[in-house]
Amino acid sequence: MHQVMVLARKEFRSYFDSPVAYVVITLFLLIAGYQFSTALFINNSPDLRSLFGIIRFILLFFIPALSMRLISEERRLGTIELLMTLPLKEWQLVIGKYLAAYLLVIITLMLTVIHYITIASLGQPDLGATFAGYIGLILIVGVYLSIGIFTSSLSQNQIIAFISSFVIIFVLFLLDKIVFFFPGFLATLLEFLSIDYHFNNIARGVLDTRDLIYYFSLIGLFLFLTIQSLESRKWK
Repeated sequence: MHQVMVLARKEFRSYFDSPVAYVVITLFLLIAGYQFSTALFINNSPDLRSLFGIIRFILLFFIPALSMRLISEERRLGTIELLMTLPLKEWQLVIGKYLAAYLLVIITLMLTVIHYITIASLGQPDLGATFAGYIGLILIVGVYLSIGIFTSSLSQNQIIAFISSFVIIFVLFLLDKIVFFFPGFLATLLEFLSIDYHFNNIARGVLDTRDLIYYFSLIGLFLFLTIQSLESRKWK
């Protein structure tokens, strides 16, 4: 685990050694802040539901853009072979890069707490629902990043990695919005597979174990697939 934390710290620092982290955080906050302010003045409603909706939509593009370089950049530069010669297992490489990107996004999300302070000055927002909403967003980010690092491991082309992760994420986001096109059992299944469906459950302030299992299962699945993708390179 020591190697994982060393790699995660190195990767996290690398975001701030270049303009990447600053540009990503600034753009995210500007877009979210503008859309939130607009929705607040139009709806005149002192809650964070509009902010959570905006952030979930931004993450559809934000996470694929952030994660597309995680492994594909190493493959493009040929440094993935160098990393594999170090006393570093595939799972340590994957988890280290994943944690570094996860921490960057969580820090970005936490900066939006300023909007809660704004809302609190105008009314009395539900603190429990706000806390649950942020927990839901953190879980969504975990799933999206696991998908992003998986697609990044499949190709050295970052554009392909971006498009692939966006398509998978968008499909999972869309599933509960098309259920009325399908009959009973299939509609229930599609709804359960939807990321947004489970977020809405959590955002109501109830942390159901079924929702947590859903998110952790998807994260585990795509991280496992990423590790398998890297290990398969040994046989090529």
